[in-house]
Amino acid sequence: MCGIAGFVVAPGQAPPLPETGRRMNAAIMHRGPDDDGYFCDERAVLGMRRLSIIDVAGGHQPMHNADGSVQLVFNGEIYNYRELRAELSALGHSFYSQSDSEVIVQAYMAWGEDCFRRLHGMFAIALWDRRSQALLLARDRFGEKPLYYADQGNRVLFGSELKSFLQVPGFAPRVDPDALHGYVAFGYVPSPHCILAGVRKLAPGHYLRYQDGRNNIRSYYRLEFAPPLRLSEAEAREELARLLDQAVSSRLVSDVPFGAFLSGGLDSSAVVALMAQHMSQPVKTFTIGFREAAFNEIEDARRVARYLGTDHHELVVEPDAVALIEKLVWHLDEPFADASALPTYLVAQLASGHVKMALSGDGGDETFAGYGRYLKYLKAERLGLFKPLAASVASAAGFAFPGRYRRRLRRIGESLRLRFPESYLSVVALTRREHAAALLGDAGNHYGAIAVDRERMPAHSLDRMVAIDFASYLPDDILVKVDRMTMAHSLESRAPLLDHRLVDFAVRLPPHLRVRNGRGKHLFREVAARWLPPDVLIKRKQGFAVPLAAWFRGPLRELASDLLTSTAFRTRGLVDAQAAERCLHDHLAGVDDLSEPLWLILSLELWARRFLDAGALAAAA
Repeated sequence: MCGIAGFVVAPGQAPPLPETGRRMNAAIMHRGPDDDGYFCDERAVLGMRRLSIIDVAGGHQPMHNADGSVQLVFNGEIYNYRELRAELSALGHSFYSQSDSEVIVQAYMAWGEDCFRRLHGMFAIALWDRRSQALLLARDRFGEKPLYYADQGNRVLFGSELKSFLQVPGFAPRVDPDALHGYVAFGYVPSPHCILAGVRKLAPGHYLRYQDGRNNIRSYYRLEFAPPLRLSEAEAREELARLLDQAVSSRLVSDVPFGAFLSGGLDSSAVVALMAQHMSQPVKTFTIGFREAAFNEIEDARRVARYLGTDHHELVVEPDAVALIEKLVWHLDEPFADASALPTYLVAQLASGHVKMALSGDGGDETFAGYGRYLKYLKAERLGLFKPLAASVASAAGFAFPGRYRRRLRRIGESLRLRFPESYLSVVALTRREHAAALLGDAGNHYGAIAVDRERMPAHSLDRMVAIDFASYLPDDILVKVDRMTMAHSLESRAPLLDHRLVDFAVRLPPHLRVRNGRGKHLFREVAARWLPPDVLIKRKQGFAVPLAAWFRGPLRELASDLLTSTAFRTRGLVDAQAAERCLHDHLAGVDDLSEPLWLILSLELWARRFLDAGALAAAA
């Protein structure tokens, strides 16, 4: 687990300055405090920060081939590197280290660009081939590791985080208006957009080739929902159990202490249960909670830890919300309004005091169709066959229902009026359409920021929703949160439920094996029952929530008021200042719970002050 950064200049340009690469690398020291490395020639600078997990002594990067003509920096872990090493050795390739990163170099030497599809793991790769004068950038299948790039004509920049780009002379940070629209609608910036104009995220499952001043992006992996698997339920259970065990065991390769995040929910509990079967010592598990009972899962995690006999660590926190949001903004790189980043930051902080790597249950809801919104949408779709219902629901939303029910009715009414995928995206969106329109001062299609290949959409509605979440919500929200919050504490996180062999199997299961009797994750629950107590299997999904509504009436009230009435906020004009002030006023007056759009606005303005304002950039440099 590391961070990478660098750039390649186009043919005929002045040679790159090594010092620029060193500044880019220094900006992401938190991603790899154990080691750093550089390569520089007449066209390329490659840098990396290393968090040593595998081959601690011998895994220094950049890695290279025998004559040094191929140089590589790499962020992530390759879980099948031992199998690949054996295969490559049989082909005559020799190795000078025991690291997984050198295996990538030799795989490229053997199979060229076809090597990426052979890698099982999470990765962001930058490879400079001096023979062909080509830069290759590659990202893992589901976007576990971040990779930004900026093609500026005379050069292409790349890096794990945007902070590196701010260190490059001539790089001027400006907001991309399309990315801003996506952020206001969804609370994150949808790929391939980046909040900074001229920068893009390399899509998961893709690689970029930059040669002769031009780039070409190609796909090496695509999630396929068809043809459906034709197995009996008993056969499907056995295959799923095998794949789950394989996914977890393959992620236990480490030369440093490791553990797991444990919420007490199905996904993380299943991962810990399988870890326990492969370890001679108790699994170290980590949980945090808040004093507010509605936002505290500590007792659930404690019960699972006792059942599985783990070495459990927990912490009930009363966080300094004002201080923490400032830290989150810096580490998240782009505006990010998913407030669950805060407890993720805190549990990563707790774990980092004991281990250097932790397994998580991330990806389970997408892989096994576990989100409640899938069930709600399928139900709404069936009801939507009756055209008058949309108007009836919209009308009912105007009555004096409690706030949470009123918001649900509005969402359902809106989704029934739209066609797919907008109908589903309206359910996923953090900000209601009317609030997004008010904040942006327009009535545009705020759901259009998410790129959807309509022609390749699966036939079944459940598969279509899962496909969209794998394309956007998972890589742009969930995995961004996990990567940045763990890396803020120099901690590696691994997600067994995103093993691509497991995912490829799960999404091809017929819908009735994923959703049954009004609940998702049917087959997963059936298999997990072998390892977990019954109460975990029926536990209602809680999510990693924080008491935002109370915070905006308490510790965040003064900060929000100061920011939203400031001259800088009004002058910047990223969102409509009057609409933002109305949000705060209505929330404080109890008209509605507007804590989510308020957190969105607050995060955006704090990000702008840190990443756009001249003084902040000077401090960052």
